[in-house]
Amino acid sequence: MTRHLHIVCLDVPWPADYGGAIDMMNRIREMHKAGIKIHLHYFSYNERGKPKQLEEFCESVHVYERKTGRKGLSPTLPYIVASRINQLLLDRLNEDNHPILLEGIHCAGLLSGLDTVNRKIVVRIHNDEGVYYHELARAESNWLRKLYFRRESRLLTRFTAQLPKECIYACVSETDRKRFEQEYKLPHVKYIPTFPAWEEIIGLEGLGNLCLYHGNLSVPENEEAAIWLLRNVFNRIKLPFVIAGKKPSKKLVRLAHIYQHTCIVADPSDKELNDLIRKAHINVLPCFNKETTGIRLKLLHALFEGRHCVVNPEMVKGTGLEDACHIGTTGESIASIIMQLHNHPFAEEELRLRRELLLKQYDNEKNNRDFIQCLW
Repeated sequence: MTRHLHIVCLDVPWPADYGGAIDMMNRIREMHKAGIKIHLHYFSYNERGKPKQLEEFCESVHVYERKTGRKGLSPTLPYIVASRINQLLLDRLNEDNHPILLEGIHCAGLLSGLDTVNRKIVVRIHNDEGVYYHELARAESNWLRKLYFRRESRLLTRFTAQLPKECIYACVSETDRKRFEQEYKLPHVKYIPTFPAWEEIIGLEGLGNLCLYHGNLSVPENEEAAIWLLRNVFNRIKLPFVIAGKKPSKKLVRLAHIYQHTCIVADPSDKELNDLIRKAHINVLPCFNKETTGIRLKLLHALFEGRHCVVNPEMVKGTGLEDACHIGTTGESIASIIMQLHNHPFAEEELRLRRELLLKQYDNEKNNRDFIQCLW
């Protein structure tokens, strides 16, 4: 029997060049591989465009304009939700009774126009967005953006607490699963890990030649981490340190060039970033969110393809990956760990440990079967 599935994506999933897009695109690939006929719906509102590559995996592709600016504002709904409520999309979804996968709380505003009782609907939870936006507000220095993030956080927390109890909610972390069950009182919550692009542990044995921090530098929490490393770790030690990522601010670029041993690589291509991760001897990835939500794909990228990984407790909380990382709590302790690892070759036993920890948990084919069980 042929199975059809509607997938509604918050953004165009191709190219898969950030965490949410990686998770969405690899799930589309796995569903297609399993013989499922995918009817893809996504919102186009930025430079990512309308890629033809999606047609290879999908039976049909429908693109919708996201309501931006004032048109997307609502007095009661979060902007990321209200701006994606689209009547044409709802009409198409209601033409049949195929299961629906909504990617992100962003798309959950559609639930009020769907039959959530008699139809299989799964909402993929990439983060607890109320928590995520609260942390964005904390890290943001621009007061207008800080006010927006605070307002969005309040509305998202309220919206999440009112989600329909008939749907299934698939979280990317155990921390989020527990929160959605216990705080939001939702009865059908599953933990299904993120779908990474990396399927093999390919970190190179031996010594690398630099320390690396990478991430989308336009996100306040990532800029905060990069600046903290410059001011609290690499002011103490004179090892080569590279910061790589999208859209660094002028402030970050200026700080990265204060020392001769630190620099920034702005807007690297996928190939350039992969090369940096593989060449690095130490990937340094702190996180300063007081509340943890979701999973950071940059951590998985470093563990699948890099050598030593130095983090703080917040980066690995709830991941089960603590044993694969070196953990420091202060700038002084992280600097000390880096100096200890500086001449310590990355070895086969560390690769073996990563295979045990990562390959069972992040098995895209197995995790896709779990999704399919929720949808049929």
